Amino acid sequence: MSRSSKKGPYVDPKLLKKISRLKPEEKTVIKTWARDSEISPEMVGFIFGVHNGKNFIEVKITEDMVGYRLGEFSPTRKFIKHGGKIQRGLEQKAATGSTEAASKTAGPNK
Repeated sequence: MSRSSKKGPYVDPKLLKKISRLKPEEKTVIKTWARDSEISPEMVGFIFGVHNGKNFIEVKITEDMVGYRLGEFSPTRKFIKHGGKIQRGLEQKAATGSTEAASKTAGPNK
């Protein structure tokens, strides 16, 4: 459910204070744990280090991001890949096929 329109967007007060002290031209990273804060137009041009539970992911704010939340640009889960033995076999075939193709295009060394 979205936030009430009469309340306005939620932006962490500490973030607003940090932004007011800095200029967008400065390339300092503003570290934050406030993933639920909505991106406001004042944040455009700043670089935020958004915490994902393990480390900080740097997010450069652009005009297109206004209205979204900071947490949307810092994924908390890491996708490895699907598959097991069959997938590994297919990947090995693809890897050996690409090395054979590379050696054929290189030609003999003279």
